[in-house]
Amino acid sequence: MKGFSARLLIPVISLAILLCAVFYLQPRTMSYLGLNLLFNLAVPIALATIAQMIIMSVNDLDLSIGTFVSFAACVTAAFMPETPLLAIAILLAAIAAYAVLGFVITLQSLPSIVVTLGMSFVWGGLAVLILPSPGGQAPDWLRSIMTVKPPLMPMAIVASIIIALVSHFIIMRTTFGVAIRGAGGNGRSLVRAGWSLLKIKAAAYALAAFFAILSGMALVGLTTAADANIALRYTLLSIAGVILGGGEFVGGRVSPIGAVVGALTLTLAASFLSFLHISPDWQIGAQGAILIVVLGLRLIFNFGKRKGSAS
Repeated sequence: MKGFSARLLIPVISLAILLCAVFYLQPRTMSYLGLNLLFNLAVPIALATIAQMIIMSVNDLDLSIGTFVSFAACVTAAFMPETPLLAIAILLAAIAAYAVLGFVITLQSLPSIVVTLGMSFVWGGLAVLILPSPGGQAPDWLRSIMTVKPPLMPMAIVASIIIALVSHFIIMRTTFGVAIRGAGGNGRSLVRAGWSLLKIKAAAYALAAFFAILSGMALVGLTTAADANIALRYTLLSIAGVILGGGEFVGGRVSPIGAVVGALTLTLAASFLSFLHISPDWQIGAQGAILIVVLGLRLIFNFGKRKGSAS
């Protein structure tokens, strides 16, 4: 529990500092409407970050998350309003394809970065076939869910809290979640305990696809339409969100709540940089600088912790 708290401490402090800076620059954002505008796109980014986190839990990396979210958004916008059964069938097939992908990567010991990079072109091509130009529409029920106005705090924050709690329960509290993290931490011990590494990784990829599909659907619910390039930035944002939230590339060390906090921080960073009148062309670099600063603080914190333990 103490390790979990330490892993979560820096992401939470980073988010709080950034939020205070935004409030200082734009005091009008310190309201229900202001917070809603600041975190408007937090839900799809948080869902994509959780999807990436699950893949990273098994020591893999998915470079196709962005195009897959775009594909899911295109399917939702093009088919869900008029032919929902067709949309559901396509999305279920996509989840199955992800499971097969995880199975093949593990079976053949293929580098996930290379395979998923190749799959990004597949998902991107399918998205273009479905929606050659921006269009489609969000189903009424999906639009209603994403624009609902709960009391006290905006929907984006409420939904992010729910995503954090649900994903924390799945990954940290269930046997399945322990198996996923075990596959990343010590796959050989997991196999000796009677688990199938192939099945676990296939299931992890399927679960990641499910969260990525939810990300695409949430994005359509917010934007009311879709296109093949709508979520291309989510690949890098999701990786940054996981690392920012205390996760690591290897060892099955992840924090679902931290990953959501990281996603919220990156969402807020975009607004903060806009308030500083930084050109959109430079905002990605500035977000990277924020990530480097936070990671530097984490290294200092961990070094101080080890030094204190040694003494």
